[in-house]
Amino acid sequence: MNDQSEDFTKEDFAREVSPFRRFSRKEWAALRADTPMTLTAADLDEVRSLNDRIDLSEVEAIYLPLSRLLNLYVQASQQLFRASNMFLHRHDLKVPYVIGVAGSVAVGKSTSARILRRLLSRWPSHPTVALVTTDGFLMPNVTLNREGLMSRKGFPESYDLPRILRFMSDIKSGERDVEAPLYSHLTYDVLDGKTQVIDQPDILIVEGINVLQTGRPAKDGRGIPNVSDFFDFSVFIDADEEDLKAWYIERFFTLRNGAFKDPNSYFHRYSSLSDKEARETATRIWNTVNLVNLRENILPTRPRADLVLRKGADHKVRSVFLRKL
Repeated sequence: MNDQSEDFTKEDFAREVSPFRRFSRKEWAALRADTPMTLTAADLDEVRSLNDRIDLSEVEAIYLPLSRLLNLYVQASQQLFRASNMFLHRHDLKVPYVIGVAGSVAVGKSTSARILRRLLSRWPSHPTVALVTTDGFLMPNVTLNREGLMSRKGFPESYDLPRILRFMSDIKSGERDVEAPLYSHLTYDVLDGKTQVIDQPDILIVEGINVLQTGRPAKDGRGIPNVSDFFDFSVFIDADEEDLKAWYIERFFTLRNGAFKDPNSYFHRYSSLSDKEARETATRIWNTVNLVNLRENILPTRPRADLVLRKGADHKVRSVFLRKL
């Protein structure tokens, strides 16, 4: 083997055979073309999550190009759907284009999903865009406690998988008035009897940490489907572990000084922690729960995404990876 071959590293090989095309921030921003900015500063204030530092320049550089790409994909999908309906002699169904948004706790999934919802709803070809978070499909706390899963909340086994699969199946079957359960971050529990009704939107965004999770393949080929099997496109929000940890701890401090002070908050007991105690508690929760879930369940799903947004320590997206067609 010659010297050139010996110098060809595993990283070189991975880049050469990767199913993704990588774009720098500048390269990706240029793909906005003439897409108009339809998000205002007031809009951004409404959709921005706790401690998320996203600004309009980030929307222009990252989310407008993504909005343009998704608009093209949705239009192509709608044309294909019309052709399929014509072939099947069916003209009564309307099936949403489903976008999954995945990533770690504290990475900014919720903000990204809400920004996409606003931008996509302002394209003339698909004015109705709905957003569902998978938090509502968590098992109720009483069930998690009974099954000894409370410390595994957010892990794949803590979700009501049959319910979310039925929801996704109904959505993709063109059913009307499909109900999704709602969740309260104040009480840290599913809201009993409270639901969100999804009625044939043009686009449905499904956001959650484990939405790209897969099960073990069945030997007889008859395994149950995965949630992501119902997605038309998926986005993974990515960042270094140390950055995620820092953002999680920062958010914990903000909640300690805010939402945790509400007596109805599940985490009210944390509101009286000193700075030292709060840092130790947040670090412990991160290391024993969120980091474990990230490494075992969330990060391994990143290669399954159609697009990966890679953030830097300043929360800004530095690189974009788009799956090759």
